[in-house]
Amino acid sequence: MRVSVIATVRNERGSIDRLLESLCAQTRQPDEVIIVDGGSSDDTLAQLRAWENSHRLPLRVLIEPGCNISRGRNIAIAAARGPVVASTDAGVCLASSWLAELLRPFDSAMTAQPPPIVACGFFVPETTSVFETTIGATVLPVVGDVDPERFLPSSRSVAFLKSAWKAVGGYPEWLDYCEDLILDFRLRAKGYRFIFVPAAVARFRPRSSVRAFFKQYYRYARGDGKANLWAKRHAVRYLTYLGALPALAWLGLIKNPLWAVPLLLGTAIMFWTPYKRLLPAIGSLGILDRLKAILLVPIIRVTGDLAKMLGYPVGICWRLRHRHEIPNWRE
Repeated sequence: MRVSVIATVRNERGSIDRLLESLCAQTRQPDEVIIVDGGSSDDTLAQLRAWENSHRLPLRVLIEPGCNISRGRNIAIAAARGPVVASTDAGVCLASSWLAELLRPFDSAMTAQPPPIVACGFFVPETTSVFETTIGATVLPVVGDVDPERFLPSSRSVAFLKSAWKAVGGYPEWLDYCEDLILDFRLRAKGYRFIFVPAAVARFRPRSSVRAFFKQYYRYARGDGKANLWAKRHAVRYLTYLGALPALAWLGLIKNPLWAVPLLLGTAIMFWTPYKRLLPAIGSLGILDRLKAILLVPIIRVTGDLAKMLGYPVGICWRLRHRHEIPNWRE
């Protein structure tokens, strides 16, 4: 089955070669690779042209200055010649079997069931520092955390039929972040079949500083607000930080120390999963690095939550201002 690998990039001179090298190393080579450059101001486009001229990959480079990632993906998919599209991102290094694993469920000869519409790959952090390792453990799922029936794939590691993409109207070009979730929801709403493929692994670098991590999660939450996603989840976060935690701390300090018990219990629940993931990951580190990682977990968790609490209302305000201009994606 012919497959087109697509990606959208902008100012990725430090990572684009790594992505394309990993595509060259695939055990199942793509029939074509389409990359849309959204108006890079660094050397990204020159690097892409060099790859295009080298013929190491069947690469086509399209230029769409100013486009967001949704628009770039839609342009790439519209240009794709194959019936199956595999999506990934810049900043990613793909396991050599990534494409082969993603395509395996589409081969009806290898399964007694009808082929899926969506093959959901997985993604894992590829870390180079204690901070990055701690971020990975704090905010990213491991395979054991995933419910295959409910998993929503990231577009850094997913394959789907082009016809399905077209049927649901593609990626939402009015949305700059969380756009892949909207596509997932649209595909699920159509009743299309999803298959979780944990062996289709894309490796990526987590953010390397608190500032970069804050900015990333602020944008994610702003996208949630724009798309009206996860309202209950965000409400729980506000209630926890602005209501429950201050109330329990005040009661424990002023009224009765026993009120500290639910506060400590809630804190333990909050950090249980991050530490469960982290401890195996830092077993080979020196004692000082292990201590640093342990201390970083609450800093990262609280930073991410604060970023979301600030970003979400900004997205909601944007949505209210543009409510007559954006479609209701839930319909």
